[in-house]
Amino acid sequence: MSSVIDTRTQPSPTSLPIDYDKRLMLFSGRANPQLAVDIAEKLGVDIGPVTLKTFSNGEAYCRYEESIRGADVFIVQSTCGNPDTGVTTNDSLMELLLMIDAAVGASAHRVIAVTPWFGYSRQDKKSAPREPISSRMVARMLEAAGADRVLTMDLHAGQIQGFFQKPVDHMTALFMLTQYFADLGLSDMVVVAPDAGRVKLNKKFASIIGAELAILDKERPAQQVAEIGYVIGDVSGKNAVIVDDMIDTAGTLKAAARTVLDAGASDVYAAATHAVFSGNAFENLAESGLKEIVVTDTIPARAGSPSNIRVLPCAELLTDSIRRIFTDDSVSEVFGGENQLF
Repeated sequence: MSSVIDTRTQPSPTSLPIDYDKRLMLFSGRANPQLAVDIAEKLGVDIGPVTLKTFSNGEAYCRYEESIRGADVFIVQSTCGNPDTGVTTNDSLMELLLMIDAAVGASAHRVIAVTPWFGYSRQDKKSAPREPISSRMVARMLEAAGADRVLTMDLHAGQIQGFFQKPVDHMTALFMLTQYFADLGLSDMVVVAPDAGRVKLNKKFASIIGAELAILDKERPAQQVAEIGYVIGDVSGKNAVIVDDMIDTAGTLKAAARTVLDAGASDVYAAATHAVFSGNAFENLAESGLKEIVVTDTIPARAGSPSNIRVLPCAELLTDSIRRIFTDDSVSEVFGGENQLF
């Protein structure tokens, strides 16, 4: 004898009720493994096992050594070089793409690229005819590989966020850097913007530490070449802090520091998120007259750095953001909504 179920009183479920525990898995590329170790320690997880190597012909290879099916996979990989692990900037980018593709192919639930330093970020527009917009191409590559979102820090330009169709969580080291200088307790401080494009960032920096603002007149006749004209504002007898998003060859910073010292500043400091330090950066910094250069560890430190470089760890900031992404909480609350600095 068959029974009839009255669906008007017992509606069919619209979803399948199952017990499901989300999993967070953290993996590291070879660009900045120490940063991944620090993040893993603060998260309370082990770094996932993954084989990474470069074949004799220069091709990169990766393989996850355990199942990542259904997990939220966070891949820590600044797209920078690392002499200690033998990878270049382009190696790191290719390795990140392969790790994303492998995670997608292994049925990860979500794949998040944690790239504190976003390589090619300075090539964010055409400065001359027939040039590529390289940072836009990198964004497309990450999306094509299968990244579900990108976690990065202090992009060189705000429009890079618009190159992505996937979500971009933009962190900033601004509050770490301002806290450092607030703790120094310097008197008569002035924050110096290295060019007009960094005025908004430097104005925010100055507002937080209660300092005045000055601006440098800068011309860039060619890539990685800068000419500093004069200081707009009063720096005489003051402790000056030059704030930028990165320090590469330090040629611009050297010229800026010399100009500010010539204008009468008592001491000049520098603050930047990304310590690229390529080429003859250390020589330029040694000749710059800077009392202290404060950076973070988004890029691993090179051997032989000058003694006046201070490196602030950013693992705690990234860990908080990773945890919030995993639990679907607000990331902007980490900064009170003050992480849009462009």
